[in-house]
Order: sequence, then structure tokens, then C-alpha cells
Amino acid sequence: MYDNSGSISKNTRKEKDTHPDIKGKATIGGVNYWIDGYAKTGDSGPWYSLRFKVREEKQPVAEVAPANDDSGDIPF
Repeated sequence: MYDNSGSISKNTRKEKDTHPDIKGKATIGGVNYWIDGYAKTGDSGPWYSLRFKVREEKQPVAEVAPANDDSGDIPF
């Protein structure tokens, strides 16, 4: 995806009226965003209200080393 661009499509997982009608993603100023769009109707006709949320990068799950409990001591 290029900077200052994005894409949206119909939300096929919409189950409630409060869920967005369209969803997508965009990159603006090098920051990745999720886009939620809600269909509205006004005096000028239909339009969309948009909400942008920063996409958090998934953090790798840290592996925990198995405890070596041979000493019987409690380490605190």
C-alpha cells in the first residue's frame, strides 16, 4: 500500500446496526490505520461517516523458559 492511500469494502461481518457498513485500511503519513465507515442520510443525500484507528502492530509472543526448580528455593 502506498503512503496517503487506502481501500475500503463492504463489511460482510456486520451483525448489528452499530457495526460499520464498510471497513478498510489506509496508510497516512507513514502510519497504518483501520477505517470504519457508517452509511448516513442527510439533506444532501446519502454519505459516509469515517473513523480512523491506528493499527497496532502485533507483538511477538515471548517464549518463557521452563523453570529449573531443582533448588527448592523461592526466587523472590
